[in-house]
Amino acid sequence: QVQVVESGGGSVQAGGSLRLSCVASGYTYVHKYIAWFRQAPGKEREGVAAIYTGGGMTNYADSVKGRFIISQDNAKNTVYLQMNSLKPEDTAMYYCATGDVGRDWYPALKIYMSIEYWGQGTQVTVSS
Repeated sequence: QVQVVESGGGSVQAGGSLRLSCVASGYTYVHKYIAWFRQAPGKEREGVAAIYTGGGMTNYADSVKGRFIISQDNAKNTVYLQMNSLKPEDTAMYYCATGDVGRDWYPALKIYMSIEYWGQGTQVTVSS
């Protein structure tokens, strides 16, 4: 049984940092897309960052470029999202999604991906 679990969320002040983790059990991050999405209350879910584990290629939404860094640790089957210079508008539930290169277009991330699994999410709250 595959489980995707996010952790690392919390409450910080503007300008602070958090590191989110996405760990998959029963699933191997080999030649897969791992992407972070977020959803704020009353808003649609949006792509934040993605990494293709086959070669380490990364993609970022314009709103987080230069502030967030996505990375992978293959030995731990873990993908991280380092979030720096956090802003109140980054407040949202953050979700990890895993899948293959596919046919669904995610414009914020500029990737085609077929999502196989979602995590339950981790809350990030940034206060001003």
